[in-house]
Amino acid sequence: MKAYILKTFKGCDILLHMIIAELAIFPTSEGVSVSKYVRKALEEIEKSGLKHETGAMSTTIEAKSLDEIFEVIKRAHEAIVGMGAKRIHIDLRIDHRLDKEATIESKKRAVQ
Repeated sequence: MKAYILKTFKGCDILLHMIIAELAIFPTSEGVSVSKYVRKALEEIEKSGLKHETGAMSTTIEAKSLDEIFEVIKRAHEAIVGMGAKRIHIDLRIDHRLDKEATIESKKRAVQ
């Protein structure tokens, strides 16, 4: 089982497994076609180096910490703001299992 040390507290390592997040981010103020904004957000996710998979309605991201997930969401948000969007919608779901390793691949295998 692969776990990552988040920090040490009173001499004990606090271990965390991979965190999986599902993200949908898009402007609601820019008309009916927002693909260019989504594409810009995806560029930021790709630049992060985090493992991710993009589907038709959202992107799944795998990270070692919540900080990594929130940082990439912040960068995606800033990219859309930088394009002039006036209103941005963000859907975020996070699965953080502490009892066993969970990855994008292991979750997909579990339902096959």
